[in-house]
Amino acid sequence: MTTAETLEHQAQEFTRSYGALDEQLRRVIVGQESVVEGVLTCLFAGGHCLLEGVPGLGKTLLVRALAQALRLEFSRIQFTPDLMPADILGTTMLIETMDGRRSLEFRRGPVFTQLLLADEINRATPKTQSALLETMQEGSVTTAGATHKLSQPFFVLATQNPIEQEGTYPLPEAQLDRFFFKVLADYPTRTELHEVLNRTTSTVHVEAGAVLDSARILAMRQTVREVVIAPHVQDYAVRLVLASHPGGPQAGEAANKWLRYGAGPRGAQAMVLAGKVRALLDQRFNVSFDDLRTVAMPALRHRILLNYEAQAEQIDADQVLRDLIEKTPQTVQ
Repeated sequence: MTTAETLEHQAQEFTRSYGALDEQLRRVIVGQESVVEGVLTCLFAGGHCLLEGVPGLGKTLLVRALAQALRLEFSRIQFTPDLMPADILGTTMLIETMDGRRSLEFRRGPVFTQLLLADEINRATPKTQSALLETMQEGSVTTAGATHKLSQPFFVLATQNPIEQEGTYPLPEAQLDRFFFKVLADYPTRTELHEVLNRTTSTVHVEAGAVLDSARILAMRQTVREVVIAPHVQDYAVRLVLASHPGGPQAGEAANKWLRYGAGPRGAQAMVLAGKVRALLDQRFNVSFDDLRTVAMPALRHRILLNYEAQAEQIDADQVLRDLIEKTPQTVQ
């Protein structure tokens, strides 16, 4: 088998596995196509996903369905104002042994899993939210001078309510940057709402079937990284990020007017990896400009910080990014 044939086979296998997982989720979730696509892109790109939306839009249901469709260990943490970091990571306890001796033993918290649902993450204080920083970036937990590795794949799917709601805390910027995508869940349409009622107010009960396991997910992540991106296409991702830096030499007009600071290197990494996932789903082994433009919004919206003028004028991050994407040329002379 030639190299081209091998790559084509890998792309076909990737699409087949992705489609099987997507099909199981569609059995449970009504609508929310962009949300499902965003979550699966994060999963196969090796990142974590932040879902934002008002209560009742199926965010938690989506995560539960994903847990059913993947043969992974699953844990759920309900974030509340009184939740402490030790409740997430675990704690060292003094244990008395059978022979009467005492020793310190580390009791693992719910973060020691593979698929973690951090439900309503912005209900907890920033101190507790920050407990996930190391786990999301390094895949490990360090406590009492000892480092404990997490099983792979490790995927955090966090849900949050809009920060304008009562009883919520903004996520620290460093925490936000660890999320690969920020995906917005919107209200269902009239037709979709009818279907939701048909599924939830009758005797019909549908669950997602298990279709993928750890080994297959890790193999698909490796396939994503083998996708090629041309230097001039990658440069477009770099220039989009640089255009978000207010006061910088390549800053866009909207960035200078509305932003306090722009996206960092993780924003460019997210765009490139997500673009590779989209290329594979289109049976291509190279990333296009359109791939990057499509994924730029969920990859960057949580990595830019609006200034006071933008907040006063009720300008949101998506409006600024939309302007930057439209005005950043695909190629430069």
